[in-house]
Amino acid sequence: MHWLTHDRRVWLMALGAGLPGTAIALILLWRGDFSSKLQWTLTLFIVGLWWGVSVALRDRVVYPLQTLSNLLAALREEDFSIRARGQRRNDPLGEVLLEMNALADTLREQRLGAMEATSLLRAVMEEIPVAVFAFDRDRRLRVVNRAGERLLARPIERLLGRTADELGLAPCLAISGPTSASLTFPGGAGRWEVRSGHFRQGGMPLELLVMTDVSRSLRDEERQAWQRLIRVIGHEINNSLAPIKSIANSLERLVARDPKPADWDSDMRDGLQVIGGRADSLGRFTAAYAQLARLPAPTIEPVPLPALVARVAGLERRLAVRIDGGPQITVNADPAQLEQLLINLVRNAADAALVTGGAVHVGWGLADGRVRVWVEDEGPGVSNPANLFVPFFTTKPGGSGIGLVLCRQIAEAHGGTVTLDNRKAELGCRAELVLPLE
Repeated sequence: MHWLTHDRRVWLMALGAGLPGTAIALILLWRGDFSSKLQWTLTLFIVGLWWGVSVALRDRVVYPLQTLSNLLAALREEDFSIRARGQRRNDPLGEVLLEMNALADTLREQRLGAMEATSLLRAVMEEIPVAVFAFDRDRRLRVVNRAGERLLARPIERLLGRTADELGLAPCLAISGPTSASLTFPGGAGRWEVRSGHFRQGGMPLELLVMTDVSRSLRDEERQAWQRLIRVIGHEINNSLAPIKSIANSLERLVARDPKPADWDSDMRDGLQVIGGRADSLGRFTAAYAQLARLPAPTIEPVPLPALVARVAGLERRLAVRIDGGPQITVNADPAQLEQLLINLVRNAADAALVTGGAVHVGWGLADGRVRVWVEDEGPGVSNPANLFVPFFTTKPGGSGIGLVLCRQIAEAHGGTVTLDNRKAELGCRAELVLPLE
């Protein structure tokens, strides 16, 4: 009976279920002593009732299945407005219809959420100043945003379906990893940050290309750096030129006086000494800035950390630097630059400890796969740690303000960091150098 449809099988089963009773009733009717009119009337009634009950039973089973089929077809076609009637609890068929309606509601909410997310993504892609391209496996363009159109100076209709070679984007797809490069396109030239990746849309793999114009950001940062540099240098030069000019004018008036005062030679020497001192100060400033700007690249080699720390601690003669110790560690670094970094940290700690008569502690250890070297002092602490790494900012009389800046440059050149903060539980500061183990 595999060739019969489900509704016909149900109908035949209903007919088969009523067949024995109908047959027995007809046998008893026709064997009894009844008139022919009554026999034919009851026969038609029994057969009609048997047939009608079978058809009703078939319809009772088939119609809900047809309703479920229509509802599933609507869901498949993403029409979530259709609902099944007759849903109720404590009824097998009613619970099925109830769950189908709940599924339709869930799919409708998910579709609305996906449509809203897609609409938001499209709006963001159109508005962001980042060129976005997506290519299929044949490297034909399938997706492009407004920034991409401006970059290639063509409308989207003339871009979609073109290959990366035709669009001049093949070299960008060949770049692996985030890379900054100077590129020229029909819509503009400059320095671009290029990123690539892969994703799927509708089951089709696509190659994503994202290009960000960093020329303006670099120019803004460069301009701000020049502004800060000019401000710092101008401030320092003015601090030296103002007293030099004032003393020079005073000395000029002194030389022009006739007769000269008795102590004019002493005043002359004092004025010249002040001028010489300010010139020396300005020379030290320019030399310090040159040192900050000409830090060479590190020459990496294995450096035993315990021996290096012990050597640096021994260079401080004003007080005894206590070495707390640590494991035997060898780091890959430039020994001269790393030693200079630690010397600056220990010297700063000693300067602070001498103010209060405290001590200086040096130690090292391993944490999270990185080497940590710390220098702690028992000094007064600092009131504004945020400015400590600002070039030429210093809290010490006669300080140059470049020691900690050099420390940070050396640490970053080695792939590490250096921080300086006040100690939480006790007085003083804690400087910590963090370097990669490899």
